[in-house]
Amino acid sequence: MEKYAIRNLSFTYPEQSGKAIDNVNLTFEKGGFIIICGPSGCGKSTLLRQLKTVLAPHGHRTGEILFDGISLDRLDIRKQSFEIGFVSQSPDNQIVTDKVWHELAFGLESLGFDTPSIRQRVAEMASFFGIQEWFHKSVAELSGGQKQLLNLASVMVIQPSVIILDEPTSQLDPITASEFLAVLAKINRELGVTVILTEHRLEEALPLASEVAVMDKGRVICTGTPQETGIKLKECGHSMFLAMPSAMRIWSAVESDEKCPVTVCEGSAFLSRFAEKNNLSVIQENYIYEPSGKIMLETEDVWFRYEKNSPDIVKRLEICLHEGEFFAILGGNGTGKTTSLKVLAGLKRHYRGEIHRNGKIGFLPQNPQTLFLKKTVYEDLCEVFSGTKAKKPDIEKAVMHTAKICRIDSLLERHPYDLSGGEQQRTALAKILLCEPEILLLDEPTKGLDAEFKEVFAEILNELLSVGKAVLMVSHDIEFCAEYADRCAMFFDGEITAQGSPHEFFSENNFYTTSANRMSRHLIPEAITVSDVVSACGGEVKPKCERKKEFISRIEKSAVPKKTEKLPLWRKIIGTLSGITALAIFLYTAGITDLTKLITVDGLTELAGGQIKIYIELIVSLFIMAVSFGRRSEIPIQIQTSVNERKLSRRTISAVIMAIIAVPLTLFISIY
Repeated sequence: MEKYAIRNLSFTYPEQSGKAIDNVNLTFEKGGFIIICGPSGCGKSTLLRQLKTVLAPHGHRTGEILFDGISLDRLDIRKQSFEIGFVSQSPDNQIVTDKVWHELAFGLESLGFDTPSIRQRVAEMASFFGIQEWFHKSVAELSGGQKQLLNLASVMVIQPSVIILDEPTSQLDPITASEFLAVLAKINRELGVTVILTEHRLEEALPLASEVAVMDKGRVICTGTPQETGIKLKECGHSMFLAMPSAMRIWSAVESDEKCPVTVCEGSAFLSRFAEKNNLSVIQENYIYEPSGKIMLETEDVWFRYEKNSPDIVKRLEICLHEGEFFAILGGNGTGKTTSLKVLAGLKRHYRGEIHRNGKIGFLPQNPQTLFLKKTVYEDLCEVFSGTKAKKPDIEKAVMHTAKICRIDSLLERHPYDLSGGEQQRTALAKILLCEPEILLLDEPTKGLDAEFKEVFAEILNELLSVGKAVLMVSHDIEFCAEYADRCAMFFDGEITAQGSPHEFFSENNFYTTSANRMSRHLIPEAITVSDVVSACGGEVKPKCERKKEFISRIEKSAVPKKTEKLPLWRKIIGTLSGITALAIFLYTAGITDLTKLITVDGLTELAGGQIKIYIELIVSLFIMAVSFGRRSEIPIQIQTSVNERKLSRRTISAVIMAIIAVPLTLFISIY
């Protein structure tokens, strides 16, 4: 039986020429587990919000949506509140009360249920979700995973027949995300609730699906079971195949007549059968990374807590980040990773230990919306140059170049808040790159990004690293870190507990490791990426970027110091003449100490009028001298020099000496 029937649906946002949804036709069966996937900005979230009237964005819509055979537009809001539940991707945005049990009861109270019914439903749902232990806790005390589970429970307590979820695991660590998806599968399997889910992390989600719909540029390009969808994407060479589970991608890269695997278990069995007929080669790490170049960021026994009597969030933090290094930190929700990043960026002040920064810091927060200040993406990017002497053509050139790199050149006239999660992430990244930082601190930068742009993002990082930038990234994206990071570390209980190269780090973990490693460790223990497994099976692997070796060879060469830009001769002459003029005026007027010569009961004297003109000439002379000798400094983006390299500049020393002389001289003249 059809739960939803979408017929010829199209939607266009206000003042936009392109369609966000273009002639979509889909049918969702009752009791199904449907996954809608596609590149960032393809229209997934827009389509989901059309499925509940109160969530539909403002714009022009054509076509029809049927719910249980009735047009959704004719279904009253109260009926929709009972039948259709919605869970957003941000756990904090949906919570409205202070206590867990208040949140569970809030929806029922809003719909007018009596107290006994509310108590019964809340108790039943708390038991079903296993949240009795934190039933009376404050919402502020919960981890990200617990908050998202609470959001799901507060929706399920109303007993809807459909749950719509928009990337619900995007901010959860891998283990918590897996547990959340397991609860979703249990709801679908045991309660018969229809689940409609959009997701970028398909490794765990895709095996649960009864049907998959892939979208691109507002259109549905293919539908079917997970296996059927994967095969169709491979045959048409679509980039979305990069987002398919590791087992499916390994199967497609080797010659085999086996059935397409989807889960880790199926992939492991496939590799075992493949190994019986073929010899697997041993994986050897071709390049062992060793940090070189100067230290860009270093911490010594750093501790942090939010309040004086509160527990420590960051403990004994020891990090050493080198020039040209990509360091990835992984760990569960609520362990202190984001707080540590804010401490390193200087946004939070530690109470013990030392932090040495050797360059500009660019900080990309977990929520990209905190960086948006203007009405359009273009204005927001140009805002980076406010207060500088950059010319308009140069600003436009830099903005357009960065927008093309981050693939947001078609979004420049959109409001930042109207973008999808992935598009907002790319826009925030572009804004940070325009600042040209030397140290990048990135908090979940791949959240909301599709598989294709993750490769583009990796190339952007490689380009930055090749010219000596340093990158420290906090992430839940295990596959990305395993593929591209130089070093990986586990963060637990406020400190780093283990670290090493990706091969060392992930091959020793049982749970915090890649799907490729879990399915192949019984045959190829050292393989951690899909490329490693494919290579061991004799399949074709694309060559990796050689930026690390290039950077090492560049570091070994003697660095050529940058020459300080000298002032042109004409500026020196003008500055000197204006300085001499200012000094002469000062000495000429210093002899006038009798104020009665300047002002009387009748007002200013003729001498005073002349003195005012001379005073204006003095100010103008000093201004010309300052402009002639002055230089425009770079934008100070949280710069801190290491202790060993700190020294006063000649300009600072000169200013101090002038102040020491000028203050007593001024007092002497005013007194005598």
